[in-house]
Amino acid sequence: MTLDPSYLTYPKRQLGYDHDLYSWSAIKDRPKLRWPGDKGVAVWFCVSLEWFPLTPSDTPFRAPGHMVTPYPDYRHYTAREYGTRVGFYRLLDAFAKAGVTASIAINSTIAERYPELIVEIVGAGHEIIAHSTDMNGTIASGLPIEQERALIARSLDTIERVAGTRPRGWLSIARSQSFNTLDLLHAAGLVYGCDWVNDELPYRFSNGLLNLPLNHELSDRQVIAVQQQSADSYAEQLGDAFDWLAREAGQTDARLLPVHLTPYISGLPYRIDAIETMIADLAGRAEAWVAPGGAIVDAWAAQEANA
Repeated sequence: MTLDPSYLTYPKRQLGYDHDLYSWSAIKDRPKLRWPGDKGVAVWFCVSLEWFPLTPSDTPFRAPGHMVTPYPDYRHYTAREYGTRVGFYRLLDAFAKAGVTASIAINSTIAERYPELIVEIVGAGHEIIAHSTDMNGTIASGLPIEQERALIARSLDTIERVAGTRPRGWLSIARSQSFNTLDLLHAAGLVYGCDWVNDELPYRFSNGLLNLPLNHELSDRQVIAVQQQSADSYAEQLGDAFDWLAREAGQTDARLLPVHLTPYISGLPYRIDAIETMIADLAGRAEAWVAPGGAIVDAWAAQEANA
């Protein structure tokens, strides 16, 4: 039996990837970029502040970090709640000591149930990124588009009502999207998302939405919780990453170092000293521009317009 020649024809086959979500671009071929103050490395601290329902949903899948033992899983439930009761305040103190602002990716249920945390975040000048509704609010293909649209709107509307400002950025749970997500985020008025991790600079999707890569390999969850490495080792790795990026940036180019932190992981008393020292160390580097995600995409977009 001979295959029909049309079987091997794919209408979207092109340079780079077989889709039109964004254009292919190697970092070495792009226009030169510098961050404000003529800095070479943008350091972006992003904290996930999450609300875990006691009973997890497995539809479409269970979010990473969710309850794992037979229900009710009080051990893991209360370990995560430690982040909102204790750990997050230690991270706020660490940012204040270093004189930096961060992006705080929050489930909208956090805004509803812990409005005092929102007061602390806004009062310290940090940016709020929408992070779905709660840790059962996962997105994946198969979720009806109207349900996904409503989930995004509920997250944004709730945060705006409590915080007083509407989020400009979005981080999906587990960085999971459906085929509709990019267009739904753009239609909802969001400026950027953080789910796609395939670069070390922002880039623009075809629909106009910006992507700010939040590499999970540089997160405390991946290095400390999954790989079981120490907080001291994590801090050292981030310092090494900064040094490498600064060398690549040199005097004419720029790079991005995203640092993704989790309060119930990094906020523990035997880890916070290393985390606090790491934050201060990166903030004090001569080549570093420390900024929240919204400021980083704005600086990138301003130079994109002039390229």
